[in-house]
Amino acid sequence: MSYLPSVLAVLAAYLIGSLSFAVIVSRGMGLQDPRHYGSGNPGATNVLRSGNKAAALLTLAFDALKGYVPVLLAQVYGPAWGLGEMTVSFVGLAAFVGHLWPVFFGFKGGKGVATAAGVLLALNPGLGAATLLTWVIIAVFFRYSSLASIVAALFAPFYQLLIWGAAPSLLALCIMSLLLLWRHQPNMRKLFAGTESRIGAKAAAASSGATVKHPVNRHPTQPHRHGKGPK
Repeated sequence: MSYLPSVLAVLAAYLIGSLSFAVIVSRGMGLQDPRHYGSGNPGATNVLRSGNKAAALLTLAFDALKGYVPVLLAQVYGPAWGLGEMTVSFVGLAAFVGHLWPVFFGFKGGKGVATAAGVLLALNPGLGAATLLTWVIIAVFFRYSSLASIVAALFAPFYQLLIWGAAPSLLALCIMSLLLLWRHQPNMRKLFAGTESRIGAKAAAASSGATVKHPVNRHPTQPHRHGKGPK
């Protein structure tokens, strides 16, 4: 049995996941590169800090689609090429990993929350909906995107086990959850320190990229130096 179709499907998913839409959308709309302001994370939440909601929504949609579409294509066309459920789940994992370490953007990507959501919705719509609902509830009550993502990542594998059982996709799901938690370590530290940014908080000079200039006192008061002051 040839493993070539599986390898090609996983590789194609990784390349699709490597499309950093936070950067692509920002460039297309004339906004500053999201890697250069706020958290520096190329994701929808940081793009929202630019103040441009349309750019953030487009980033969110495309990041989710690049997780959803590869899995859907593998589900529809994969059986004809011998792709099983385990391979399909690793196609989703590859798209997620592509977002974290994008080959087209110097392997410096985002945290992968939207892409993971797209993967879950394609693999198991019920699990995806339950995980998204968890994210929304935490985000609405606490106004921290990172906290919502951390809680959702923790709960997703338990939802799978408790409701749908140990499916072949569980391994890929656990790996995604662990990677999400690992990528959110800086956010965890900020949450404990009370310095984490809330949803909707704007980053300084995000839209224009201009530096903040401090006012200059044109008439400074100089101290008198032994009779050398102004007469």
